[in-house]
Amino acid sequence: MNPLPVIAIFDIGKTNKKLFLFDESYRIVFEKSAQFDETLDEDGFPCENLERLRLFVFDSLEEIFSLQKYKIAAVNFSAYGASFVHLDKDGKPLTALYNYLKPYTPFLTERFYSAYGNPESFSLQTASPVLGSLNSGLQLYRMKYEKPEVFKNIFYSLHLPQFLSFLITGKYYSELTSIGCHTALWDFGKHDYHSWVMNEKLNSILPPIENGRKTFPASTTIYPCKVGTGLHDSSAALIPYLVNFSVPFVLISTGTWCISMNPFNKTPLTAPELSNDCLCYLQYSGEPVKASRLHAGFEHELQVKRIAEHFGQDMNRYKDMAFDPDIIPKPDSNSPDIPLNNDFVFHKRNLADFETDTAAYYQLIADIVKLQILSTRLVINGSVVKRIFVDGGFSHNSIFMNLLANGFPEMEVFAASMAEASALGAALSIHSEWNSKSIPTDLIELRYYSGR
Repeated sequence: MNPLPVIAIFDIGKTNKKLFLFDESYRIVFEKSAQFDETLDEDGFPCENLERLRLFVFDSLEEIFSLQKYKIAAVNFSAYGASFVHLDKDGKPLTALYNYLKPYTPFLTERFYSAYGNPESFSLQTASPVLGSLNSGLQLYRMKYEKPEVFKNIFYSLHLPQFLSFLITGKYYSELTSIGCHTALWDFGKHDYHSWVMNEKLNSILPPIENGRKTFPASTTIYPCKVGTGLHDSSAALIPYLVNFSVPFVLISTGTWCISMNPFNKTPLTAPELSNDCLCYLQYSGEPVKASRLHAGFEHELQVKRIAEHFGQDMNRYKDMAFDPDIIPKPDSNSPDIPLNNDFVFHKRNLADFETDTAAYYQLIADIVKLQILSTRLVINGSVVKRIFVDGGFSHNSIFMNLLANGFPEMEVFAASMAEASALGAALSIHSEWNSKSIPTDLIELRYYSGR
């Protein structure tokens, strides 16, 4: 029996590290996952265990290439952004993989914006709110001035997805989805690196930009396959929708953060949008994606725990709570009209005011959805979007979905379901490099919700 042609995708999150094998119809035929304990950087701040991650990649490759039933035709990566690996001339990491949550030095923040423009104008140019270490370009700036002895030995700095690809190809390159995720590196007006990158001579340690659709041979015949450049996971998750749907849409990807992404909005980012946690990503094609963020999943988790404890209920009770239109709370004025700083209000509500935990939970969802509607409209304004797709955790919450549809009566609102969107997107990005079949049109399952 001939081995089944597959593509291997490493999907590397902050918590879960996963490997998937997709067949030519993009069905998952093999998967494995791992979680690593964090290690500490030289300052004692928690960070990714880079050596464990490297071993996970190579141990997994050894495992899958030994499986006689599969032929590994290609490998690609999706991984979290805002993280650089600094390599010496021999390709060895010089430092820890610093955590993007690590506090940024206030002195350097002031120095940077004094040199390169006030935060508002600079952020508009780079579509990057002031986020400290989450602006990965500023990690390079910090390295240059806080660790000059290390900085001078950097041969190249690679974003995490491209470092993972480098492990197999031995090739150094940058890629647009990693460069264009709130890094403060990219000038969206010039469609090139911002001038500060050249002024600080950081361009010398940023390798050439390669197309995210391209593949390269592995550096050893042990792995006879094509290897992709790797993609930023949020941008990768959008690809299955772009492949399957031509009608303009917004994707709300829900989890700890609910990110509304509109690849059909070509209007420049404005100061009010920026102040409301709106930014732009880059697709692997180089086209911008206007996006807004809401910390809704995190808020939901906190407040569900509070409700359950107050009413003496099991938290799992709320996972599959059915929608009842008769319980929808009446609108009130106790919530903002604009989503400033993720200004959720439910934590200010007195749970003693609710007769039942069900009523309290409906109010929580109503409060979250009100902000979600405002946040999503930020990226809809100025475009001709007709549909909203919701994936992730809230797509399974019928209360959330019905209230969201009520808030967008002019839209078609769908709960979307697919297997591992980021990994699937990374596989689809190099479809033509390994797969001779047509891309299936049923990759995404949809459930329609009708607004009032």
